[in-house]
Amino acid sequence: MLTVYGTELSSRLFLGTAQYPSPTILADSVRASGAAVVTVSVRREMGGHLAGQAFWRLIRELGVRVLPNTAGCFSVKEAVTTAKMARELFSTDWIKLEVVADEDTLAPDVFGLVDAAATLAADGFKVFPYTTEDVGVAERLVEAGCEVLMPWGAPIGTGRGLANPAGLKTLRARFPDLPLVVDAGIGLPSQAAQAMELGFDAILLNTAVAKAGDPVRMAEAFARAIEAGRLGYLADPMEPRDMAAPSTPMLGRAVFE
Repeated sequence: MLTVYGTELSSRLFLGTAQYPSPTILADSVRASGAAVVTVSVRREMGGHLAGQAFWRLIRELGVRVLPNTAGCFSVKEAVTTAKMARELFSTDWIKLEVVADEDTLAPDVFGLVDAAATLAADGFKVFPYTTEDVGVAERLVEAGCEVLMPWGAPIGTGRGLANPAGLKTLRARFPDLPLVVDAGIGLPSQAAQAMELGFDAILLNTAVAKAGDPVRMAEAFARAIEAGRLGYLADPMEPRDMAAPSTPMLGRAVFE
Protein backbone atom coordinates (compact mmCIF):
# COMPACT_ATOMS: atom_id res chain seq x y z
CA MET A 1 0.00 0.00 0.00
CA LEU A 2 1.39 3.40 -0.99
CA THR A 3 1.14 6.12 1.68
CA VAL A 4 1.60 9.81 0.84
CA TYR A 5 1.10 12.60 3.35
CA GLY A 6 -0.46 10.11 5.74
CA THR A 7 -3.04 8.90 3.20
CA GLU A 8 -3.08 5.29 2.04
CA LEU A 9 -3.70 4.82 -1.68
CA SER A 10 -5.00 1.63 -3.22
CA SER A 11 -3.19 2.18 -6.54
CA ARG A 12 0.30 3.22 -7.63
CA LEU A 13 -1.03 4.85 -10.80
CA PHE A 14 -1.92 8.57 -10.86
CA LEU A 15 -3.89 9.40 -14.00
CA GLY A 16 -4.32 12.73 -15.75
CA THR A 17 -7.73 13.79 -17.07
CA ALA A 18 -6.90 15.96 -20.10
CA GLN A 19 -7.18 15.27 -23.86
CA TYR A 20 -9.56 12.28 -23.75
CA PRO A 21 -11.92 11.87 -26.72
CA SER A 22 -14.99 12.12 -24.48
CA PRO A 23 -16.05 12.24 -20.82
CA THR A 24 -17.29 8.67 -21.11
CA ILE A 25 -13.93 7.39 -22.32
CA LEU A 26 -12.23 9.35 -19.54
CA ALA A 27 -14.45 7.74 -16.93
CA ASP A 28 -14.00 4.25 -18.39
CA SER A 29 -10.23 4.75 -18.53
CA VAL A 30 -10.04 5.80 -14.89
CA ARG A 31 -12.05 2.74 -13.88
CA ALA A 32 -9.91 0.42 -16.02
CA SER A 33 -6.71 1.86 -14.57
CA GLY A 34 -7.82 1.38 -10.98
CA ALA A 35 -6.25 4.77 -10.24
CA ALA A 36 -6.98 6.18 -6.80
CA VAL A 37 -5.81 9.68 -7.74
CA VAL A 38 -6.51 11.82 -10.82
CA THR A 39 -4.89 15.12 -11.69
CA VAL A 40 -6.94 18.08 -12.86
CA SER A 41 -5.95 21.42 -14.32
CA VAL A 42 -7.20 24.42 -12.40
CA ARG A 43 -6.99 26.60 -15.51
CA ARG A 44 -9.19 24.21 -17.45
CA GLU A 45 -11.89 24.16 -14.79
CA MET A 46 -11.92 27.93 -14.42
CA GLY A 47 -12.17 28.40 -18.18
CA GLY A 48 -15.82 27.47 -18.47
CA HIS A 49 -18.16 27.47 -15.50
CA LEU A 50 -20.78 25.04 -16.79
CA ALA A 51 -18.22 22.70 -18.35
CA GLY A 52 -16.27 22.74 -15.11
CA GLN A 53 -19.35 21.78 -13.10
CA ALA A 54 -20.05 18.79 -15.36
CA PHE A 55 -16.44 17.64 -15.14
CA TRP A 56 -16.39 17.97 -11.36
CA ARG A 57 -19.61 15.90 -11.15
CA LEU A 58 -17.98 13.17 -13.21
CA ILE A 59 -14.90 13.06 -10.97
CA ARG A 60 -17.03 12.89 -7.82
CA GLU A 61 -18.99 9.97 -9.27
CA LEU A 62 -15.75 8.07 -9.90
CA GLY A 63 -14.90 8.27 -6.20
CA VAL A 64 -11.22 9.08 -6.74
CA ARG A 65 -8.99 11.57 -4.96
CA VAL A 66 -8.27 14.80 -6.85
CA LEU A 67 -4.77 16.21 -7.24
CA PRO A 68 -5.10 19.69 -8.78
CA ASN A 69 -2.09 21.00 -10.66
CA THR A 70 -0.61 24.37 -11.50
CA ALA A 71 0.09 23.47 -15.14
CA GLY A 72 1.02 26.42 -17.34
CA CYS A 73 2.42 28.59 -14.54
CA PHE A 74 5.70 30.34 -15.37
CA SER A 75 6.31 32.20 -12.11
CA VAL A 76 6.20 31.60 -8.39
CA LYS A 77 3.41 34.15 -7.91
CA GLU A 78 1.27 32.57 -10.62
CA ALA A 79 1.77 29.05 -9.24
CA VAL A 80 0.99 30.05 -5.66
CA THR A 81 -2.13 31.96 -6.71
CA THR A 82 -3.33 29.02 -8.81
CA ALA A 83 -2.74 26.61 -5.92
CA LYS A 84 -4.88 28.76 -3.63
CA MET A 85 -7.64 28.82 -6.23
CA ALA A 86 -7.42 25.02 -6.45
CA ARG A 87 -7.82 24.66 -2.71
CA GLU A 88 -11.07 26.60 -2.82
CA LEU A 89 -12.35 24.96 -5.99
CA PHE A 90 -11.64 21.33 -5.09
CA SER A 91 -11.62 21.53 -1.27
CA THR A 92 -8.21 19.88 -0.97
CA ASP A 93 -4.80 20.94 0.29
CA TRP A 94 -3.07 18.55 -2.12
CA ILE A 95 -1.39 20.31 -5.05
CA LYS A 96 0.77 19.10 -7.91
CA LEU A 97 3.17 22.00 -8.19
CA GLU A 98 4.45 22.96 -11.62
CA VAL A 99 6.57 26.04 -12.29
CA VAL A 100 7.59 25.90 -15.94
CA ALA A 101 10.89 27.30 -17.18
CA ASP A 102 10.56 26.83 -20.93
CA GLU A 103 7.61 26.64 -23.31
CA ASP A 104 9.26 24.22 -25.73
CA THR A 105 10.41 21.57 -23.25
CA LEU A 106 8.03 22.39 -20.38
CA ALA A 107 11.01 21.74 -18.14
CA PRO A 108 10.60 22.63 -14.46
CA ASP A 109 11.99 25.95 -13.25
CA VAL A 110 13.75 24.34 -10.30
CA PHE A 111 14.60 27.65 -8.62
CA GLY A 112 11.03 28.92 -8.74
CA LEU A 113 9.78 25.46 -7.82
CA VAL A 114 11.69 25.43 -4.53
CA ASP A 115 10.48 28.95 -3.66
CA ALA A 116 6.86 28.13 -4.48
CA ALA A 117 7.03 24.82 -2.58
CA ALA A 118 8.32 26.56 0.55
CA THR A 119 5.57 29.19 0.35
CA LEU A 120 2.81 26.64 -0.14
CA ALA A 121 4.07 24.19 2.49
CA ALA A 122 4.17 27.03 5.02
CA ASP A 123 0.53 27.74 4.13
CA GLY A 124 -0.53 24.17 4.88
CA PHE A 125 -0.43 22.67 1.39
CA LYS A 126 0.70 19.11 0.76
CA VAL A 127 2.97 19.70 -2.20
CA PHE A 128 3.68 17.19 -4.98
CA PRO A 129 6.46 18.95 -6.94
CA TYR A 130 7.05 18.20 -10.62
CA THR A 131 10.83 18.33 -10.75
CA THR A 132 13.93 16.92 -12.43
CA GLU A 133 16.03 13.99 -11.24
CA ASP A 134 18.65 16.40 -9.82
CA VAL A 135 19.57 15.28 -6.29
CA GLY A 136 20.49 18.80 -5.13
CA VAL A 137 17.12 20.19 -6.16
CA ALA A 138 15.41 17.23 -4.49
CA GLU A 139 17.16 17.99 -1.21
CA ARG A 140 16.02 21.63 -1.37
CA LEU A 141 12.44 20.54 -2.01
CA VAL A 142 12.48 18.20 0.98
CA GLU A 143 13.92 21.01 3.12
CA ALA A 144 11.07 23.23 1.85
CA GLY A 145 8.52 20.78 3.27
CA CYS A 146 7.78 18.34 0.41
CA GLU A 147 7.11 14.79 1.59
CA VAL A 148 6.95 13.36 -1.92
CA LEU A 149 8.95 14.09 -5.09
CA MET A 150 7.79 13.73 -8.70
CA PRO A 151 10.81 13.67 -11.05
CA TRP A 152 10.21 13.61 -14.78
CA GLY A 153 11.06 10.61 -16.92
CA ALA A 154 11.22 12.80 -20.03
CA PRO A 155 9.57 16.08 -21.13
CA ILE A 156 5.79 16.19 -20.78
CA GLY A 157 3.87 14.48 -23.56
CA THR A 158 6.91 13.10 -25.41
CA GLY A 159 6.43 9.41 -24.59
CA ARG A 160 10.19 8.87 -24.63
CA GLY A 161 10.30 6.90 -21.42
CA LEU A 162 13.17 7.25 -18.96
CA ALA A 163 15.72 9.63 -20.48
CA ASN A 164 18.11 9.28 -17.53
CA PRO A 165 17.65 5.95 -15.71
CA ALA A 166 20.98 6.33 -13.94
CA GLY A 167 19.94 9.70 -12.51
CA LEU A 168 16.61 8.32 -11.36
CA LYS A 169 18.35 5.35 -9.75
CA THR A 170 20.68 7.73 -7.89
CA LEU A 171 17.69 9.75 -6.68
CA ARG A 172 16.02 6.58 -5.41
CA ALA A 173 19.18 5.61 -3.52
CA ARG A 174 19.51 9.07 -1.95
CA PHE A 175 15.91 9.06 -0.65
CA PRO A 176 15.16 5.41 0.16
CA ASP A 177 12.16 6.14 2.39
CA LEU A 178 10.57 9.07 0.53
CA PRO A 179 7.68 8.43 -1.88
CA LEU A 180 8.97 9.02 -5.42
CA VAL A 181 6.61 9.24 -8.40
CA VAL A 182 7.86 9.31 -11.99
CA ASP A 183 5.87 12.09 -13.63
CA ALA A 184 5.84 12.86 -17.37
CA GLY A 185 7.38 11.33 -20.47
CA ILE A 186 6.08 7.78 -20.05
CA GLY A 187 4.67 6.46 -23.32
CA LEU A 188 4.48 2.68 -22.98
CA PRO A 189 3.53 0.25 -20.22
CA SER A 190 7.03 -1.27 -20.47
CA GLN A 191 8.53 2.13 -19.61
CA ALA A 192 6.32 2.37 -16.54
CA ALA A 193 7.42 -1.12 -15.50
CA GLN A 194 11.05 -0.07 -15.91
CA ALA A 195 10.56 2.86 -13.54
CA MET A 196 8.88 0.63 -10.99
CA GLU A 197 11.70 -1.91 -11.26
CA LEU A 198 14.09 0.90 -10.27
CA GLY A 199 12.19 1.14 -6.99
CA PHE A 200 9.91 4.10 -7.68
CA ASP A 201 6.65 4.12 -5.79
CA ALA A 202 4.18 5.23 -8.45
CA ILE A 203 3.71 6.59 -11.97
CA LEU A 204 1.81 9.69 -13.06
CA LEU A 205 0.80 9.83 -16.71
CA ASN A 206 -1.82 11.32 -18.98
CA THR A 207 -1.03 11.57 -22.70
CA ALA A 208 0.00 7.93 -23.13
CA VAL A 209 -3.52 6.85 -22.16
CA ALA A 210 -5.60 9.75 -23.45
CA LYS A 211 -4.02 9.73 -26.93
CA ALA A 212 -3.91 5.95 -27.38
CA GLY A 213 -6.11 4.39 -30.05
CA ASP A 214 -7.94 2.61 -27.25
CA PRO A 215 -7.50 4.63 -24.04
CA VAL A 216 -9.46 2.18 -21.88
CA ARG A 217 -7.35 -0.79 -22.90
CA MET A 218 -4.15 1.25 -22.52
CA ALA A 219 -5.19 2.31 -19.01
CA GLU A 220 -5.58 -1.32 -18.04
CA ALA A 221 -2.22 -2.17 -19.64
CA PHE A 222 -0.48 0.49 -17.56
CA ALA A 223 -2.14 -0.76 -14.39
CA ARG A 224 -0.84 -4.28 -15.01
CA ALA A 225 2.65 -3.08 -16.00
CA ILE A 226 2.98 -0.98 -12.84
CA GLU A 227 1.95 -3.93 -10.71
CA ALA A 228 4.42 -6.21 -12.52
CA GLY A 229 7.25 -3.69 -12.13
CA ARG A 230 6.57 -3.31 -8.43
CA LEU A 231 6.51 -7.08 -7.89
CA GLY A 232 9.74 -7.39 -9.86
CA TYR A 233 11.43 -4.80 -7.67
CA LEU A 234 10.23 -6.46 -4.45
CA ALA A 235 11.50 -9.85 -5.72
CA ASP A 236 15.10 -8.53 -5.58
CA PRO A 237 16.13 -9.21 -9.19
CA MET A 238 19.51 -10.68 -10.14
CA GLU A 239 22.37 -8.34 -10.98
CA PRO A 240 23.45 -8.16 -14.64
CA ARG A 241 26.61 -10.11 -15.52
CA ASP A 242 29.37 -9.44 -18.02
CA MET A 243 29.86 -13.15 -18.81
CA ALA A 244 27.44 -15.95 -19.55
CA ALA A 245 26.56 -18.29 -16.69
CA PRO A 246 24.96 -21.66 -17.51
CA SER A 247 21.60 -22.40 -15.92
CA THR A 248 22.32 -26.15 -16.36
CA PRO A 249 25.42 -27.43 -14.51
CA MET A 250 28.32 -28.41 -16.76
CA LEU A 251 29.66 -30.96 -14.24
CA GLY A 252 28.52 -34.50 -14.98
CA ARG A 253 27.61 -33.96 -18.62
CA ALA A 254 28.04 -36.83 -21.02
CA VAL A 255 31.35 -37.16 -22.89
CA PHE A 256 31.40 -38.70 -26.36
CA GLU A 257 34.63 -39.90 -27.93
